[in-house]
Amino acid sequence: MDLTTTYMGFKLPHPLICGASPLAENVHSAKRLEDAGAAAIVLHSLFEEQIEREALRIAKPHESASAYRESVSYFPKSYELPYGPHGYLEHVHRLKQAIHIPIIASLNGTTPSGWLKYSELIEDAGADGLELNFYDIPTDLKETSFEIEQRVLDCVRVIKSTIDIPIAVKLSPFYTAPANMIARLDEIGVHGLVLFNRFYQPDVGPDNMDMMPKMHLSNSSELLMRLRWLSILTGRIQTPMAVTGGVHTGEDAGRAIAAGAHAVQMVSVLIERGPEHLRKIKEELEHWMERHGYDSVSKLRGCMSMQNCPNPEAYERANYARVLQNLRP
Repeated sequence: MDLTTTYMGFKLPHPLICGASPLAENVHSAKRLEDAGAAAIVLHSLFEEQIEREALRIAKPHESASAYRESVSYFPKSYELPYGPHGYLEHVHRLKQAIHIPIIASLNGTTPSGWLKYSELIEDAGADGLELNFYDIPTDLKETSFEIEQRVLDCVRVIKSTIDIPIAVKLSPFYTAPANMIARLDEIGVHGLVLFNRFYQPDVGPDNMDMMPKMHLSNSSELLMRLRWLSILTGRIQTPMAVTGGVHTGEDAGRAIAAGAHAVQMVSVLIERGPEHLRKIKEELEHWMERHGYDSVSKLRGCMSMQNCPNPEAYERANYARVLQNLRP
């Protein structure tokens, strides 16, 4: 069984990657992931707000408490986060000394400003690649979809012109025209696309009537939206795609690859069951492929995509009509 794949320019022994999470916050836990067979590790994100606050503290220490009041005052304090900007770089360096699989750092931001230059320091620290995580909930009633998308594209262009290591972009599914947005990133020449970011959904506290941030671990049902877009895009863009969100079993991984994924990122299932569970998922993937008559990931990849469908939009609308028609009380 040949499980080898290529993602972000890395030739990997199989598609199973540990996605951005606290699972690699120290060398010991990262070694557990490597020993369990992870093909690569994506680190948790370093945030734009952390970098801006640190830069302001150094440049104007007496103004740091009042400056960036709206953008930074709500952000967690440095001691609440695992690493500040400099600590993050040291963490990358330590991992590269101890780990022999690709280490993909992560930057999380929204504006094309000075924080983007931190990508150079991440490269210098030894990261093999960089994932750009654009977690952004636009709340400005006057901001257009074009302006929102242009910010992302501007950020990607700046970083791509700044560093030599491969870049992947982790996207939200909620752009006005996701296919067009992804096509433009493909034209820029990014080295990977990650579908899709999982946003936390706040709740209303029943006692104090306050908005409470909540993060629920994923389940396999969340994979369906990812399968749809993988299937739509495969064969129409050149950039390798990774799926994240909803992969909990070897069958989930196989379905994602059949829809077109080059790599499969997992977090929730490894948090629930431990890094060692990755071995079981790999075995399940092999058995699933064998049962369906595939002896390599390259043959499986994209076999269920829409690349041979002349009009994917019409195909999707037809399926929508069929689903509604089959609804019965």
